[in-house]
Amino acid sequence: MDALSLPQVRQRVFVLWQLAKPKVVLLVMFCAVVGMFLASEGMPNLSLLLPATLGIALVAGAAAMINCLVERTIDARMRRTAWRATARGEVGVVETLTVALTAGGLGMALLVSMVNVLTAWLTLATFVGYAVVYTLLLKPYTPQNIVIGGASGAMPPVLGWAAMTGEVSAFALVLFLIIYTWTPPHFWALALYRRDEYARAGLPMLPVTHGERFTTLSILLYSLLLFAITLLPVALAEAGLIYLTAVLILNMRLMFFAVSLHHHYSDALARRTFIWSIWYLVALFTALLFDHYWLVSIT
Repeated sequence: MDALSLPQVRQRVFVLWQLAKPKVVLLVMFCAVVGMFLASEGMPNLSLLLPATLGIALVAGAAAMINCLVERTIDARMRRTAWRATARGEVGVVETLTVALTAGGLGMALLVSMVNVLTAWLTLATFVGYAVVYTLLLKPYTPQNIVIGGASGAMPPVLGWAAMTGEVSAFALVLFLIIYTWTPPHFWALALYRRDEYARAGLPMLPVTHGERFTTLSILLYSLLLFAITLLPVALAEAGLIYLTAVLILNMRLMFFAVSLHHHYSDALARRTFIWSIWYLVALFTALLFDHYWLVSIT
């Protein structure tokens, strides 16, 4: 086989980088780093923060690549994912698997050697939960796939907390619970305006199996549950006025979207809800971070 030119190598790297779902990995890194800061009274230990962040990111990227590889035939039938190199046949199984396992192995090596074993095990469990349990066992077979499989996506702040402390506290589990409860309404909003694509792909997403009305009601009920759960940091005295103010504003906006979706559904509104839900999570964790250091500064 002819050697690749430098532009071809760059293109190959870019294609494989896209398979790692960098935007999703960035959100994973953000939540993990927030967990690291919240676990620290002062500034986190950089000798732990840097390898932990890189290790978690590498394993998350590897899981995303495995997901793209397993779902390549499904992705090819969906407009949202048909551009992926695995769906287009631009990269093969061996190449994708080699890069994914190499990245994941490097990430695990960093966590074991420079962070702690607990973080490494939890990260490996997250990888298996997403790449195997969710992708292979849940997504193709049950409309509750995102509810059960959401546990993997909710792990980043727990991983960050474990990286700094070597343990998992009650507050770390609250952070897990926030993301876990946020995930279904976030993803169902996407599934609503992409329901025809999921139907063509043969995936039993909730809007496909139970219809629009049932899904919007589910989003509304989960949003109410999320409202209550996001108040737990205040109830546990882990957050104060800054967070409380932010979370009330964020949840009122989220409830506006959820109620509007249920009573005045449109695909455009579902798309806006999906996009807003991403900013909701980022803003909520940012508020937690600011509140944490404000509380530390006055105590």
